[in-house]
Amino acid sequence: MGLKEWLEAPAANVAAPRRPGLNLLRGAVARITTPLLPDDYLHLANPLWSARELRGQIVEVRKETADSATLVIKPGWGFDFGYKPGQYIGIGLHIDGRWHWRSYSLTTPPSWKSKLISITVKAMPEGFLSSHIVGGVPSGTIVRLAAPKGDFALPDPPPEKILFITAGSGITPVIAMLRTMTRRGQLPDVVHVHSAPTTDDVMFADEIAGIAATNPTYVSHIQLTRSQGKFSLASLDELFGDWRERQTWACGPLAMLDEIEKVWRDAGLADQLHQERFEIARSDNEGTGGTIRFARSDRSVEVDGATSLLQAGEQVGVQMPFGCRMGICQSCVVPLTKGYVRDLRSGEERREGDRIQTCISVAAGDCTLDL
Repeated sequence: MGLKEWLEAPAANVAAPRRPGLNLLRGAVARITTPLLPDDYLHLANPLWSARELRGQIVEVRKETADSATLVIKPGWGFDFGYKPGQYIGIGLHIDGRWHWRSYSLTTPPSWKSKLISITVKAMPEGFLSSHIVGGVPSGTIVRLAAPKGDFALPDPPPEKILFITAGSGITPVIAMLRTMTRRGQLPDVVHVHSAPTTDDVMFADEIAGIAATNPTYVSHIQLTRSQGKFSLASLDELFGDWRERQTWACGPLAMLDEIEKVWRDAGLADQLHQERFEIARSDNEGTGGTIRFARSDRSVEVDGATSLLQAGEQVGVQMPFGCRMGICQSCVVPLTKGYVRDLRSGEERREGDRIQTCISVAAGDCTLDL
């Protein structure tokens, strides 16, 4: 073997039983001189180190209810621990050969000391990623993260009088607010109405009871909908007569939020209402589907009329910008360079030259995106 071949050959493939030190040195040299990107070297040293993306490692998985679980995550370089209580992050898990992304509310108070964050996920029948997480994603899993975002956030200092109205997993951003206020000793006059089917379905039930027991300024009303029916907004006057004086944060199913929005608007209190929606309000008029071409990535995929452009791009490995994935934050806006797409919420058709939100748009025939 010539010098060139000897230097280029993998160290593991050349036995050197009488000179193990030389073989070890060659192995180290081979690794140092391999043409890798800086990020690859960082990953070898620590899987959370990356100059190109935010990463995290799941350090604990904790069941909350039968169909929900909390993930405690240690973020890597670049994560902003100064987020506001109530904001969400994007999380990506590598499953069956591709990355799946979803946005979830942070449930930990912001802190630069702990270096840990958590999200609490409820498994949804139509939610592939949520079911995978609750079904048992293992500790130690490396995930991708998107920076904290969202306007559904608690100001500092908080208002003197607050009303929280939550249902199901809609409690997740609010528990972050409650944890933050109690940790800071800032818990003001708070009324919290939360709905769940049964006692066993109430997320953070023991913690809510503990806050109520130790803080006379916090009043909790749990509505068990399976036995007590849906909470009636008309009962607010009887139960909490000063509700009109309170800044209100509401999070839960679309029908509940639509009703709350109407009541607050009719009462002239729209500027006191803050909402977080976990679902897209879709129109009945979906797209027809077609072939989506991603021009800069030179990739294409054929989809039906219900698959969003964002999901389609991720299916074929295109780096898609995103934030809330619900049409709120505008992070996913890109130019439509050819063809037509349809907005899932309004049913309106967008055409060549328009800037579109990929998370709430579907193909209305063949189309091309500048990605």
